[in-house]
Amino acid sequence: MSDPDIQKSHPQHHVSDSAPEFDPESGVKRGLKTRHLSMMALAGIIGPGLLVGSGGALASGGPAALLIGFGVIGIIAFSIMQSLGELTTLYPSGGAFTHLADRFVDKAFGVAVGWNYFIIWAAVLANEYNAVSSIFVFWSDKVPLWGYFLIFWFAFLAFQLLGVQAFGEAEFWLALLKLAGLVAYFLFAIVYAAGGLKGQEKPLGFQYWHNPGAFASGFGGVAKVFVFCSTFYAGCESVAVAATETRNPRRAVPLAIRQVFWRIIFIYMGSAFFFGLTCPSNAEGLVKGGSRALKSPMTIAIQNAGWEGGVHLINAFIFATCLSAVNSSIYIGSRTILFMAQDGKAPKFLGFTDSRGVPIYAIIFTNLFGALSMMNVNTGAGAAYGYIVNLSGVSTFLVWGAISFIHIRFRSAWKAQGRHVDSLPFKSFWYPWNAYFGLGANIFLAFVQGWTTLAPFDAGNFVDAYILLPLFPIIYIVYKLINKTRFWKLEEIDLDSGRRVDLDASSEEEYLSGSEVGLTSSKKLSIWRRLARNF
Repeated sequence: MSDPDIQKSHPQHHVSDSAPEFDPESGVKRGLKTRHLSMMALAGIIGPGLLVGSGGALASGGPAALLIGFGVIGIIAFSIMQSLGELTTLYPSGGAFTHLADRFVDKAFGVAVGWNYFIIWAAVLANEYNAVSSIFVFWSDKVPLWGYFLIFWFAFLAFQLLGVQAFGEAEFWLALLKLAGLVAYFLFAIVYAAGGLKGQEKPLGFQYWHNPGAFASGFGGVAKVFVFCSTFYAGCESVAVAATETRNPRRAVPLAIRQVFWRIIFIYMGSAFFFGLTCPSNAEGLVKGGSRALKSPMTIAIQNAGWEGGVHLINAFIFATCLSAVNSSIYIGSRTILFMAQDGKAPKFLGFTDSRGVPIYAIIFTNLFGALSMMNVNTGAGAAYGYIVNLSGVSTFLVWGAISFIHIRFRSAWKAQGRHVDSLPFKSFWYPWNAYFGLGANIFLAFVQGWTTLAPFDAGNFVDAYILLPLFPIIYIVYKLINKTRFWKLEEIDLDSGRRVDLDASSEEEYLSGSEVGLTSSKKLSIWRRLARNF
């Protein structure tokens, strides 16, 4: 790499012998423990998107379409996570896949990926504020909607400013609560379907699969479900964003990646099955119209089972998931814009971190997008939810497709520079078929997801479904022309910078490799205590 332009664009950072507590490039604190990242991967992003937004998917497609949508998007998500696991375990650097897009493809490509990813989380955040405000309006309308929004806006902002360790600990316990709540609902659904509830005259069985039916709108309904499901799955890639602030990414990231499989099977497929089993797709109040309040399939199932008071219990559970989901959305969005600013892809002031490693300006900037939830005031919660989901759905497909492409470029460069796959700390399953499947499937869904707006043509919904599709190439071309960025040749790609060791790696490797012979008992005890604290 003798070309000075290449040297400038690809600064050389040797693998450090020690791992400082603060990331030297971004300034964020490496405060997330392995259990924090694992729980984020397993249940971190379960929130109103899954519990409430799935009502829109159920209403649009029916119970069979809901299962198909979750299953197909789940397979794609698994593919993306395998690619991301290989990349992030080796390069747990600030900016995650947006930074890796610079290195393995082109900086203009990284800019397009980064801004599309931020748009996803701005939309998700707005929907979560929409949900939490609607819950409180349902409980009491004495405070206006905008009043509830402002209360929560300042509360979440204050909590995020406490730092990454507070965020990680809150996410861990809230995730456990969410998993417990889902298990309780699954058990209720089984008893309800089997006819075991007190006063229930006959088993529910698969009644709603026959009336109103397994499919609400044929294949068109299935296509609509894909957009909803892509938004529900958005967040499984967030472990890559959090890897920079993780103490031991070489152990934590592969563990978190593997747990995505169980998240797909238990959380998503389980929810799709039991929501379709216990709630009719034509129920009033699902996210499909101008209702002022949002109703989850769980809420409607409880009401149909004859337990009116259970509505408040479900809303309390959804509120608890909102706390976690808003928290996660602000975290992921703020870190995305932070790393982009530090890479010169966003205004420079957003790249500031204070002495505690907290990106104050990035957090405030991200949280401001929660105000989009005030669409609820004029359109109603259901319509507002649908608009924002459709707006962000295509961006999810584009970002996921970009991750697969980055992985393909990385592996091609790895081979071109004579390196061996066996030296990778985490190897993707079924490469290259896995990566090419992820790329092709996401490009296909990005174009197909809004086809139902074409016949009959609906101008408003067409714009809503496709307006962000041309944004990706526009950002790429404009940035490339202005800054004259290069599409890197495989031989030019830097494969060494950004690699780091775990904070606790030296002690753990020394002990677990068997080289602890000669260590004193107090030293051994100290190492085990450190391992326990990290977990």
